[in-house]
Amino acid sequence: MSDTQEVLTETEDGVLIVTINRPEAKNAMTKAASEAIAAAMDRLDEDDGLRVGILTGAGGTFCSGMDLKGFLRGESPVVEGRGFGGVVQAPPKKPLIAAVEGYALAGGLELMIACDLVVAHKEAKFGIPEVKRGLVAAAGGVMMLPDQIPERIAMELALTGDFMGTERAHAIGLINTIADGSALDGAKALAAKIAANGPLAVRVSKQIIKESRSWAMEDRYTKQAQLIAPVFVSEDAREGAAAFAEKRAPNWKGK
Repeated sequence: MSDTQEVLTETEDGVLIVTINRPEAKNAMTKAASEAIAAAMDRLDEDDGLRVGILTGAGGTFCSGMDLKGFLRGESPVVEGRGFGGVVQAPPKKPLIAAVEGYALAGGLELMIACDLVVAHKEAKFGIPEVKRGLVAAAGGVMMLPDQIPERIAMELALTGDFMGTERAHAIGLINTIADGSALDGAKALAAKIAANGPLAVRVSKQIIKESRSWAMEDRYTKQAQLIAPVFVSEDAREGAAAFAEKRAPNWKGK
């Protein structure tokens, strides 16, 4: 496990686990932590041996948002081109799972919704309470929530600043799985399912889901064809078919 002080990283079976490590401050986001997360996201995308990332927090909390002490000193937990937490404006190309214990609030919720999938402990709480401090959820909260949950519920969260529990979050599709035990263990199980699949196909599937909503309806199949053409002629596509025919596990190369 490598330690950049405020963020820990470790790898396990092709999965990069990134842990915000400021438990004494409820994992409030600092400039240093944001830069470390950005570096971890670059590593996830650049290392062919890594298939999936998991973002979590130490000490029973995911992230309570921006470090207000740093804010008062004039520090911004933003990385140029990557945004808050080093990830919200430019998430990785590979899948990223949020493993949420405790609170995902303000910037913490915005970090969570920048991830592709969410596994949350049954006692977790979610919210964008910025309005209670005279602020706006500017790291994607008010912009991205309506893409992920019904607009009226996004409006309720943004205008009241109230928290939401896991049952309602799951019912509206904000999270994928409610974990009775460790959220990280649940996220690792989900990551293993993804890592077992063809890495090129996984990455392009994520890309199309993310990008296609902005494509004009008449262009969608043309744009999709451009992205999937290399996948269908890849070594991995042939390997997947061969493995199926031979009743064995595929040996992916990511080529």
